[in-house]
Amino acid sequence: MAASLLRRASAGRGRCPSPAEALRRLVSSEAAPEQALPRPLPEMPPFEHRPSPYAGMGGAEILEKRKKFLGPSLFYYYQKPLNIVEGKMQYLYDEQGRRYLDCFGGIVTVSCGHCHPDIVNAVQEQTKLLQHTTTIYLHHAIVEFAEALASKMPGNLKVVYFVNSGTEANELAMLMARLYSGNLGMAALRNGYHGGSAGTIGLTGLQTWKYPIPQGEIHHVMNPDPYRGAFGSDAAAYAREVEEHINFGSSGRVGGFIAETFQGVGGTVELAPGYLKSVYDTVRKAGGVCIADEVQSGFGRTGSNYWGFQTQDVIPDIVTMAKGIGNGLPLGAVVTTPEIASVMAQKIQFNTFGGNPVCSAGGLAVLKVLDKEKRQAHCADVGTHLVERLKSLQQKHEIIGDVRGRGLMLGVELVTDRTEKTRPRLRPLFCLRNSKISAFYSAKAVCTATSSG
Repeated sequence: MAASLLRRASAGRGRCPSPAEALRRLVSSEAAPEQALPRPLPEMPPFEHRPSPYAGMGGAEILEKRKKFLGPSLFYYYQKPLNIVEGKMQYLYDEQGRRYLDCFGGIVTVSCGHCHPDIVNAVQEQTKLLQHTTTIYLHHAIVEFAEALASKMPGNLKVVYFVNSGTEANELAMLMARLYSGNLGMAALRNGYHGGSAGTIGLTGLQTWKYPIPQGEIHHVMNPDPYRGAFGSDAAAYAREVEEHINFGSSGRVGGFIAETFQGVGGTVELAPGYLKSVYDTVRKAGGVCIADEVQSGFGRTGSNYWGFQTQDVIPDIVTMAKGIGNGLPLGAVVTTPEIASVMAQKIQFNTFGGNPVCSAGGLAVLKVLDKEKRQAHCADVGTHLVERLKSLQQKHEIIGDVRGRGLMLGVELVTDRTEKTRPRLRPLFCLRNSKISAFYSAKAVCTATSSG
């Protein structure tokens, strides 16, 4: 599997390189020139869907208009970016009708497959009846969705707030934590990502995403990375560092602690086993609230559990989610306890589009599809196979330093020296993921495929 993916990535460049050569080419700071005689692409497996003929704007024109009318901070993949015009389940189609296996999943968002008929139908039927109303009126869709989502949560996590993105969800969670605890200081992990707003940039522990603005009472503690962390897989040592940071770097009281159990943007780093249990205890003793960021790892993507935090045997006080919750719809949520939720009643808390009828109908359809089609078990099965193949490649090729993760949230870290764990030199914002074998900033590859594939 992985070798065929590498062949696809190197198609059109003359002879077929070895996997190591292909990987080095992918992470090279100078891409290899295109060859005059492209090699035929590998044959794709049969698929019954036929894309509609495309008569819209071509890729070259779109790129020119993007540069002219959209912000310069936007980036794209490949020297010649793909013009994706259609999707069906695990496949995407370009303007020429060429089919691609989508292992990126819309940046870890497509949880049920592109244009899944059940979800499309739910959105269409609701749109025909009522496209928009807000929570100042009653509507059945939002409460049906909230009830179904709450049923997936452990403990007393039963109150749902709907928003439009993961960034919004983490902003709201931070606000709740500070109001409930009465403390401003927040702790977050280095290498974590929690959004791009003025507030969540502070929580984010990756300089690539951080503008030089005030962070606002944020403390970044050591990342419990089993591969690169200072203490390896020693969760107790990392937990002691958090306790010392609170004791010596704060007043001794904190508002909250937020962490992804699987750091997605940071390279699919799974936290050291047992880490969250110890840290949650420390944070709660310091008056803080524990927040699990499930924006990428939630909804069964890890295969072993429905929620990433369950792999650490903990129950957070607040859980944030987005991406896979809507299968591509602009949808996010915060789930917490009735006690914490009550602090929001001090003032008016309102979100114009959060939980609107169309997104709620689509989100409920997503939950039903995940259950009906056993997507979590599918992630476990396919992920196990993929890990086996990747580890087999790792035994053959020194450039593969680490294979990690669970289900369809996997990482492959590329190195030039396994002993020193030296990272290849990369171009800024260079990223290829999943079916193309990826290098993400620090040569951390990320596999976050659609669970339909």
